[in-house]
Amino acid sequence: MKQHTKILSATIRAILIAFASTGLLLSAACQKPALHEAVAPAPAASEVAATPAVPNNPLKEAYFGEQHVHTAYSLDAYIGGARLTPSDAYRFAKGEEVEVGGVKVRMKALDWAAVTDHAEYIGEMYSTLNEGVKGSDNEQIKQLRGLTVLEEREAWFLEYVIKPNRGTPAHPPFFAGPDTTESGWKQILAATEAHYQPGKFTTLPAFEWSSAPNGGNLHRNVFFRDTNVPARPMGAAELSEPEQLWDWLASLEKQGMNVIAIPHNSNASKGTMFTPMRADGKPLDREYAEMRSRFEPLIEMMQIKGNSEVHRSFWTADEFANFENADSLGDYSGRSLEKFGKTNWVRWGVTKGLDYEKSLGVNPYHYGFVGGTDSHNGTPANVAEDNFATGSHGAADATVERRRNEEVGGWLRGKDLNPGALTAVWAPENTREAIWDGLKARETFATSGPRMKVRFFGRMGEGAAPTDPKSLVERGYAEGVPMGGTLKAGQGAPSFTVWAMKGPDDGNLDRIQIIKGWVDAKGEPQDQVFDVVWSGDRKAGKDGKVPAVGNTVDIKTATYTNAIGSSELIGRWTDPQFDPTQGAVYYVRVLQIPTPRWSTYDAVRARLPLLEGVAATVQERAWSSPIWYSPANL
Repeated sequence: MKQHTKILSATIRAILIAFASTGLLLSAACQKPALHEAVAPAPAASEVAATPAVPNNPLKEAYFGEQHVHTAYSLDAYIGGARLTPSDAYRFAKGEEVEVGGVKVRMKALDWAAVTDHAEYIGEMYSTLNEGVKGSDNEQIKQLRGLTVLEEREAWFLEYVIKPNRGTPAHPPFFAGPDTTESGWKQILAATEAHYQPGKFTTLPAFEWSSAPNGGNLHRNVFFRDTNVPARPMGAAELSEPEQLWDWLASLEKQGMNVIAIPHNSNASKGTMFTPMRADGKPLDREYAEMRSRFEPLIEMMQIKGNSEVHRSFWTADEFANFENADSLGDYSGRSLEKFGKTNWVRWGVTKGLDYEKSLGVNPYHYGFVGGTDSHNGTPANVAEDNFATGSHGAADATVERRRNEEVGGWLRGKDLNPGALTAVWAPENTREAIWDGLKARETFATSGPRMKVRFFGRMGEGAAPTDPKSLVERGYAEGVPMGGTLKAGQGAPSFTVWAMKGPDDGNLDRIQIIKGWVDAKGEPQDQVFDVVWSGDRKAGKDGKVPAVGNTVDIKTATYTNAIGSSELIGRWTDPQFDPTQGAVYYVRVLQIPTPRWSTYDAVRARLPLLEGVAATVQERAWSSPIWYSPANL
């Protein structure tokens, strides 16, 4: 039976809060913790006040959050200058001011967040951040604490992060043992619990598994539904292949844990994110597809290293494919974009999954969509284009000059960065269970930063055209499936209802599109973009495309007006090319009117010319998780 007082047992909750209060959670200034202070006995369950009633909406609310951020407990972030702790990251996510590299920064509060520090180095960072503990007096640890020169930091990053992570993963020589990982994990969990406020702000226990064989990014973020978690997280040094990670997650499930993983930025995967081969070199089989689909319901659509939906070079018919393509990713670690073509991109992957479903009976790429930052500053979801003065990777991009002219850690040029993306979860309440369940169910959408809201429902056969958002949602749940769901063969073609509303501080909306994907007779992914509803009195041309919305941006002042576009759009669309024998995947893309890019804000503030070859404006957007159509024979 669902009870908010059972979100976490009162005793465990009290122990974790007491643990946090001993000083084991470092401040932003890395003060010495009082490691040997006695922890007060936990009060009996009857002495702990019951959790107040949490507001519940059966039609669900959109809760905005961050699923990918690093703090000082990530070695690469610490090397770059990060000194914010998990507790600081949660304070920032709740709207409090923090300091990054001497700059004070804050943002509008989130609804939920998860700190995802690299599991590979949590033990090493425990020894680094806590004087007097095991490994803290290691000479290399002492050297690490004293790094101040950027070149020295970069040399450390290459030696202890890049080399082991892209070769045979292993802990560095200053790793003091698995028990230090356990101790660091306890500190992260204590911060996660201390900041959890059911109904107001949710925290999810999480970490990142960071395998990147030969420089191809295969990283996954791992999330737990509650504090029933393993004694320590496993990194690539222990589990080097995704299949090994899934096997470990399966073992955790057998112990009663609820866990999922989310892969991120496929645009840097060198074609391995949607690989046709298992780690042992054999073709994908049903067992592989089942394990991947079981533990990976979502994929990261966008983060600071670019947009992974599509690339303009490979989707020339998509007029909006030229968005934060991060071209310079192809200049590092053999990640040539041309070499790997479409296979690096999410649209290709979720469409190719239809082919595997036909041959294997299970879709291994049955992915909904989320967004994140991958910020290594400890500032989750600092995604506003006009609030990027601190960059994302410490000293590497902390100044206007470096963002304009330098690179970020062997990944890409600073000018190709973006502030990152957000995840929104449709859930009945803001609790761990509800947020995690929404993620698991794929009832999510990603945005490139704005807090617009998006609804997407599908049904078989014609439905009534929506007249207002409430009736759209009521009929959507009653008569069909929401984003993340699957339609089964029935009478008529699939019909979809869509709704979007701008965020309170954001630009107006240009249009809502539906992207359809399918595979041809050879198993090759195909797709088409349909404009469904748009602002103003524009008319679609003979090719079905709607003219551009216009542009109100003044690039000399980095300002714009909402004189064009709409604050809200609603509509219905039925697939005009439906083939009942052919599986298909559909997802929504919502576009805003043009607004200034972060690099334009930088140029105006610093009184510098705009960067050549870099867009001065962006059309921010959102992507809903897909709805799938499954033929009767599947």
